[in-house]
Amino acid sequence: MKRFAVMSVLLGLVAFPPPAFAQSSAAKKDAVPATATPPPPSPELLKARMRPPLKGTAYVELIKGNAKVVGKELRNTHKVKNVSNAPIVGLRIDEYFYVGQKEASVGSGKLRTALAPGEVAEITTEAPMAVGITGSQLQFSHANGQVKPTAVKKFTDDKAAAPAKK
Repeated sequence: MKRFAVMSVLLGLVAFPPPAFAQSSAAKKDAVPATATPPPPSPELLKARMRPPLKGTAYVELIKGNAKVVGKELRNTHKVKNVSNAPIVGLRIDEYFYVGQKEASVGSGKLRTALAPGEVAEITTEAPMAVGITGSQLQFSHANGQVKPTAVKKFTDDKAAAPAKK
């Protein structure tokens, strides 16, 4: 008799689900559409990324961004250009924020794909907010060695930098 009672209760739950499990046919008003994905890289860029990676010291040009407060975080977007002759794998930026001469906060950002020669990428660092920040310092690294950055206001053009062939 107990089995019959338990089975009838379970059967009743399956046949008539509570409203929490019901799906709404109307779209929610606060739903946000998915962000557009960036276009896929060109075949030439993919081929350049697939070359053997740089081992040793990598050289990049840097346009430093301005830190902005977003919620309780400092976000800073830096633009880097690979001026080496091979792809850089695992490019990482660590940004140290200071109050006076004491370290107040640390943020880091990493490039998830290889950076082909001549390619420009944006790397965003995120760090917890600290009161009274007076300055910051960047430290670069990559998977196979160190990185020598050169601060620029505008990236050099490869065609203009190369001498004309006769």
